[in-house]
Amino acid sequence: MASRGRRPEHSGPPELFYDKNEARKYVRNSRMIDVQTKMAGRALELLYLPEDQPCYLLDIGCGSGLSGDYLSDEGHYWVGIDISPAMLDAALDRDTEGDLLLGDMGQGIPFKPGSFDGCISISAVQWLCNANKKSDIPAKRLYCFFSSLYSVLARGARAVLQLYPENSEQLELITTQATKAGFTGGVVVDYPNSAKAKKFYLCLFSGPTTFIPKGLDEDEEEEARESTFTTERLLGHLRGKRGRRWMNLEIPRMVKIMSVALLSTTGGGTCHPPRQCEGRFVRDSAQCPPGSSCGSPPS
Repeated sequence: MASRGRRPEHSGPPELFYDKNEARKYVRNSRMIDVQTKMAGRALELLYLPEDQPCYLLDIGCGSGLSGDYLSDEGHYWVGIDISPAMLDAALDRDTEGDLLLGDMGQGIPFKPGSFDGCISISAVQWLCNANKKSDIPAKRLYCFFSSLYSVLARGARAVLQLYPENSEQLELITTQATKAGFTGGVVVDYPNSAKAKKFYLCLFSGPTTFIPKGLDEDEEEEARESTFTTERLLGHLRGKRGRRWMNLEIPRMVKIMSVALLSTTGGGTCHPPRQCEGRFVRDSAQCPPGSSCGSPPS
């Protein structure tokens, strides 16, 4: 399960690793763009969202917005959070359609409960398994992340997190904290026999587990691999645009007005989550199309 060579997580904090030079690769390198887009497509597929219905999604570790672009192309609305200012600047330069926030997922996801219909994440969660300073405790940061993610998802919604676990112990640490936070689900492994194409997708359910999808495999005759975990297992174990900006969650001022259910980091209250009206997302009846059933008077 461990990758060859030096892993990016071992080089230091992600906000330093993903600097301007690294961000430039996600804009210019066609192979990286293709890989990221395909993984985003697979994550969205594993969400099993209703067909032909736009959803409001969270993209954790959104980076330069490649995965978000795929969500937009599929007709969904999204909000992205990332710890790297350079990557978010690259997303703005690419004129992505989603709203962007600067923040550390290990400190929690700061949105109103039940805000999102689903969540995807590409190559981000494994960063929480490394301590970059003495105060970083991976298990606590993982639990803070998963417990807040559980809260911001609508009941019954799913999260699909693509990740690169360094070893089986790290994967167990991640799944244990996810289960402790209330999730059920399992790990889907695509192309388990390929050293290069092998991918791990942590599929989480904010409700009872219905079924765990099968992983993809180049050999159609070989059964794909999957693993599951439940709360019972845990108990047994424990016994831009130029004028557009991203929002900095670490600074008590808003640099971009957002139509999302963001909790104020300074204790200033909440916004209402968007809802659908006549096929579009709105925050209140004043934004509803004239003559709609929500009470907005016709013009």
